[in-house]
Amino acid sequence: MGVMKGGGGERVEKLKYSRMKLWMIRATTSVLLWTCVVQLTAVGQTWGPRVLKGWPSCFTHQDSSFSVIEDKVLSVPARVLPPKRVYKNNGYLMVSCNGGLNQMRAAICDMVTIARYLNVTLIVPELDKTSFWADPSEFQDIFDVDHFITSLRDEVRILKELPPRLKRRVETGTVYSMPPISWSDISYYRNQILPLIWKYKVVHLNRTDTRLANNGQPLDIQKLRCRVNFSALRFTSQIEDLGKRVIKLLRQNGPFIVLHLRYEMDMLAFSGCTQGCNNEEVEELTRMRYAYPWWKEKIINSDLKRKDGLCPLTPEETALILRALDIDNSYQIYIAAGEIYSGNRRMASLASAYPKLKGDFIGAIRPRVFSKSFIPDGSTRLSCFVGE
Repeated sequence: MGVMKGGGGERVEKLKYSRMKLWMIRATTSVLLWTCVVQLTAVGQTWGPRVLKGWPSCFTHQDSSFSVIEDKVLSVPARVLPPKRVYKNNGYLMVSCNGGLNQMRAAICDMVTIARYLNVTLIVPELDKTSFWADPSEFQDIFDVDHFITSLRDEVRILKELPPRLKRRVETGTVYSMPPISWSDISYYRNQILPLIWKYKVVHLNRTDTRLANNGQPLDIQKLRCRVNFSALRFTSQIEDLGKRVIKLLRQNGPFIVLHLRYEMDMLAFSGCTQGCNNEEVEELTRMRYAYPWWKEKIINSDLKRKDGLCPLTPEETALILRALDIDNSYQIYIAAGEIYSGNRRMASLASAYPKLKGDFIGAIRPRVFSKSFIPDGSTRLSCFVGE
């Protein structure tokens, strides 16, 4: 028994020695690591600024390109992102915009607002590719999509696409899709659309034009609409730069005016405003109106609509307005629109009153939106515009 006790004591001593040795190794390693960190920090503070300033380097004082690049990099202010809004996600909202770019832009403002107040995740809107304009542009071709997402992160979560598990529903065509009722109050979306999102997890709104009422909405809704329109929806840098070049070109020849007459064939057919049109043209516009089943109003009294102030100015009336405003007839006037309906005949009075009307532009370019820099909306049409 005594031998057994002696053997047990020896094992205990060895175990204590092993633990002590392991502790010493850990302590020595920690000291060495901290010493290395301190030394590296000191070296970085000493040499880092000199390296950034180009010393020591192979550049001479005469070659200042490196310092110019450095100044530009250092002068760019750090972008401050708003904090993310944290909320329980009720589901996902997909939207397919319709109409021209102005209509789609307004619709995007509405859809962001709706997504915010339903506490859902918005998928980056799809732009219309099948309308009169036949524009194949995607959202990211027109707008800065990353800025759109990050600038609104304190209001609503926006994703470029659905998560993979839900994306398969789109691929198999099993997503619940519907057109919301036009001019609806925000309560309609809360009481009718939100329960559908709860049920299906993903809802696709396939029509977006004028689907949220303009008036009678809470102030917070109107503020968010404005924020999306004037801050979040920023054109891509390529369009911004091209717009500035266009302005520079236009200013070279003196004062100018850009008119968006809204006198294209589809506009007249949709509105039923046929003042100044002959019988053949009225019939043609009526046939076009009946050709689009989603244009709800088919039988239209043009005279009554005009009395209600719901018709665009005719080109002839535009000439009268410009003269009444005392616009000098030496000004250049550019027509920024689609092809003017019966252009040669209807534009004759305007061309006579303003000889510098750029008639070659009629139908040659079709920009659909104006900002403070007058920026057309697509590269394929922009090249035609700049070429002129």
